[in-house]
Amino acid sequence: MQDSFISHLIELRDRLLRSLLAIALATVVLTIWPGIGAVYDLLAQPMIQSLPEGTRMIATGVISPILVPLKVTVLAAFMLALPYVLYQMWAFVAPGLYAHEKRIALPLVISSSLLFLLGVAYCYFVVFRTIFQAIHKFAPQAISPAPDIEAYLNFVITMFLAFGITFEIPLVQLVLVRAGVVTVDRLRSIRSYVIVGAFVVAAVVTPPDVLSQLLLAIPMCVLYEAGLLLARFVPGRADALQLGAPSEAEVERESK
Repeated sequence: MQDSFISHLIELRDRLLRSLLAIALATVVLTIWPGIGAVYDLLAQPMIQSLPEGTRMIATGVISPILVPLKVTVLAAFMLALPYVLYQMWAFVAPGLYAHEKRIALPLVISSSLLFLLGVAYCYFVVFRTIFQAIHKFAPQAISPAPDIEAYLNFVITMFLAFGITFEIPLVQLVLVRAGVVTVDRLRSIRSYVIVGAFVVAAVVTPPDVLSQLLLAIPMCVLYEAGLLLARFVPGRADALQLGAPSEAEVERESK
């Protein structure tokens, strides 16, 4: 028993090291080409395009001009390595799963990473450009905008996480229905509470303006409805056990 526990810890360590190595390798590649400056310029593009011509962002810290672009490069490397990191997570838990559970686990890993990246892309290409242009369009003429690069990075990370997690809503609904935790009718009955909760969450995690809150709350509601639609085609736990549960012979074989 103890040897088995230690072997699991060793495997977990190896999986974590492989994930960190993948992120480090991606960071080195991005540092060499296109360079940490180019990576940050790409992230800052929505802000730069909304500023008056000739206006640039500022760095108030002593080492911020290097440290902040390096952080952005590591963040981009993590995004690139995310599918491999999730695969390492799946490979760690896969030996303990039955055959029918493995058929579900791998699609979950792939779909969750794709949905998270889709949420990040929506935030970057739609939300940022809309918010920044609106802010600087209605800002008083007496104010000269000069965003700080470190504050911008913190803002970007918060928004990326908010929208990346938001786009996981349909997947969470499918998993809950598949596991038998809730039914589609139950999810449909709490729709009004979810809508109110979506606007409350949007008000907490987004800047204090109506536009950014709508750009998060509305997709949350739409994704919730999409999850309801897809969940209708997902069998509940009882049906899934009848259709895909292993026989006693399969259970004994998997346990060996």
